[in-house]
Amino acid sequence: MVYVALLRGINVGGKNKIAMKQLKETFHRLGLESVVTYINSGNVIFFDEQHSKEVLENKLRQEICKEYDLDIPVLIRSLVDFEDLMQILPEDWKNDEMMKCDVLFLETGLKAGLVMTKLTVKPDIDNALQGDDVIIWSVQRKNVTRSSLTKIVGTELYKKMTVRNVNTARKLYELMKNIEKLAM
Repeated sequence: MVYVALLRGINVGGKNKIAMKQLKETFHRLGLESVVTYINSGNVIFFDEQHSKEVLENKLRQEICKEYDLDIPVLIRSLVDFEDLMQILPEDWKNDEMMKCDVLFLETGLKAGLVMTKLTVKPDIDNALQGDDVIIWSVQRKNVTRSSLTKIVGTELYKKMTVRNVNTARKLYELMKNIEKLAM
């Protein structure tokens, strides 16, 4: 199965630094195959047929803690999870000069429906869509400072998710599909 590991909060603002080349080597040492990293924010695509998502999350978090002395949450999503995400992501939702659009990946066990009850979607400012364990949030750039999404940064709820912009999410999906083709 093809997976992506989404590491929360690495290489952000000079904190929790991990070189992607080293991270890739860590994944290889754990027996994971076809390992590819994408940008410097902790996105690692790989192939594994032996472990569940939960086992992978725990195993990778422990290894990163041991090897880099960083306790970094690791969220694992499968290619199927990304296919589900792409089904609900509108094609015209982009992260560009006019629109800010992010995907909020929720930690295992946290459901989007519950999280949405704790968030305020401001009419005429915010747009939000949800999957099972993912929320897609868009706002026009001119309204970013008025968006209610900015209010959750630093909260306990925010610590239970990792955020990627939709351009990154789409690229991760493309890379995952490429690895699946190679594995066949």
